[in-house]
Amino acid sequence: MVHVKAPKQAEGPDGRAVEATVRQVLHAVRMQGDAALRIYSARFDGMVPERFEVSGAERAEALANLDPQTRNDTEFAIERVRAFAEAQLATLLPLEVEALPGLHLGHRVIPIRRIGAYVPGGRYPLLSAPIMTIVPAKVAGCAEVIACLPPTAHPAMIAGCHLSGADRIFRVGGAQAIAAMAFGTETIPAVHKIVGPGNAYVNEAKRQVFGAVGIDQLAGPSEIYVLADETGDPAMIATDLLAQAEHDVHTRVGLITTSRELADAVLAEVERQLADLPTAAVAGPAWRDNGEIAVAASEEAMIAYSDIIAAEHLQVHTADPHATAKKLSNYGSLFIGPLASVVYSDKCCGTNHTLPTMGAGRYTGGLWVGSYVKVATHQWLDARGVMAVAPPACRQSRSEGLEGHRRAAALRLNMIEGTAG
Repeated sequence: MVHVKAPKQAEGPDGRAVEATVRQVLHAVRMQGDAALRIYSARFDGMVPERFEVSGAERAEALANLDPQTRNDTEFAIERVRAFAEAQLATLLPLEVEALPGLHLGHRVIPIRRIGAYVPGGRYPLLSAPIMTIVPAKVAGCAEVIACLPPTAHPAMIAGCHLSGADRIFRVGGAQAIAAMAFGTETIPAVHKIVGPGNAYVNEAKRQVFGAVGIDQLAGPSEIYVLADETGDPAMIATDLLAQAEHDVHTRVGLITTSRELADAVLAEVERQLADLPTAAVAGPAWRDNGEIAVAASEEAMIAYSDIIAAEHLQVHTADPHATAKKLSNYGSLFIGPLASVVYSDKCCGTNHTLPTMGAGRYTGGLWVGSYVKVATHQWLDARGVMAVAPPACRQSRSEGLEGHRRAAALRLNMIEGTAG
């Protein structure tokens, strides 16, 4: 692999300092509840809302103040995400099977009762954020969805949470919001699973509360990689890389190609487009520090390197993109062909934009309607089933030295044999 541009070895934030701060916040919220939320809202957000929960009147006001076209576009995105989530849910079916005569096994698909959706404030009012975390939960049948967003978040975000179906909305952000949803306070109920991306403190808080509650994943800075051969369009590829780079200065962007000519052209095109990009103050440092252009000797080498990186967003710009796509294994979400832009998924096409980063695409997919349900097994037996499984269960228990287990298995076998006799 030849690098035309290699990313710098960036120094991340002091993980120990973040861990210690978050641990302190979690403990305080667990012990002091709303009082701790007020302290940390003042310290980290510079303001303490009069009341944490957004009232019905405030929801209505946020909705009334939402630009009509923005509302129409938000509702379009909600419908697309809802429709895809419904189609996905239809593939998750309950199961009943008679594995052996008299041995009945199965599973049920059960919605998680209460979900906590963290909605980041961020640099811009990202109305797509609540759509991606709240809408699939409602489709899954979760009884209650709690949304938390920073008190400094744009009022349009309240409207976005409302339109997406949040049952309750709270003005609490950061690690303190994760603590409140994990442990509960006088105002905010404890949830069973927390979803949604956030900054390093939110991420660390999710890591520390995992176990007490479920979480979706640990998200790092956003990522986009493009796989391309000589048919790739340098201007389009550069545009897509910079579109993602404007998220954050830590965004990871890259091109893996079999064409040195394309690599050089994309490098030049990125610099050209940065010259008049309004968000260059963010996208420029992201490209400078985290941008990568690698030239592979063959398509096989390109695919192998891509599977090592396991990018959050992976675009395929090759002569036969569908054939290339079938050879890929590790990614968050795949964008096949030059007309499939990450921005469509980020905003409104229907697939979820909450995706694995930092190589997690090697072992997991992104947030989806299945993230909001439990597949829980069950079994029941009649006499024939007991006669089939009890003898090996007794023998296994005896060989393991677990006499209580053996007796529980034998009790039912003896009942059946006694009845038969």
